[in-house]
Amino acid sequence: MQTFNSDGIRLAFLDEGTGEPVMLIHGFASSIRHNWVDPGWTQLLTGKGFRVIAIDNRGHGESEKLYDRELYAAPLMAEDARRLLDHLSIPRADVMGYSMGARITAFLALAHPDRVRSAVFGGLGGNMIRPMAGTGPIAHALEASSIDDVKNATARTFRAFAERTGSDLKALAACIRGSRDPITREMVAGITCPVLVATGTEDVIGGAADELAALIPGAEALPIPRRDHMLAVGDRVYKEGVLAFLQRRP
Repeated sequence: MQTFNSDGIRLAFLDEGTGEPVMLIHGFASSIRHNWVDPGWTQLLTGKGFRVIAIDNRGHGESEKLYDRELYAAPLMAEDARRLLDHLSIPRADVMGYSMGARITAFLALAHPDRVRSAVFGGLGGNMIRPMAGTGPIAHALEASSIDDVKNATARTFRAFAERTGSDLKALAACIRGSRDPITREMVAGITCPVLVATGTEDVIGGAADELAALIPGAEALPIPRRDHMLAVGDRVYKEGVLAFLQRRP
């Protein structure tokens, strides 16, 4: 893991392999390790001849922890990804984000279409264009003195995942309370790069892949059978679908 300065914030990143660059942006409460290394993504992509660039988002993993909710807007985090490409002198990359990382990827593709060769939205389908629900209970769960005090089932799942990843709970609470910049149907319709949307068929958090893909010109949908939001990350169907997409995209 290396670090770089993104507008005064120290962020950690991984840079492995050679070949065409693929940038990976992890989801909420996760990290490079838990979203990409442990599920086998970095090994898979480098083994197939890609250069893997992965970022620990602000407040996550080995990156600097911030406690101001205003510093966690998705467009700001998209600029972190763009600055990492600048730092590494990479003019353009395929970009894959998962869940929150998919939202960040969408903002990156909209703000800097020349930098995104293709986009993979993992773990976020039709719900990308809807306001994120349940942020209050999740924030309260992260701020609770003990997971035993958390009664909301979904919020308890996020708290358990955050504990398992060794996350800074206070920083994550600020992140989940942060500004939720809307992504509209009109915005996603303006994404011009090749797009793959991949979500589990049981993913109630991300929503259906085909619903989002239908709004983006030329986008492809990849439903991941019998997987929910957590279990889809390392699924074989997901990995094979992404590799096939990267091999055939212009």
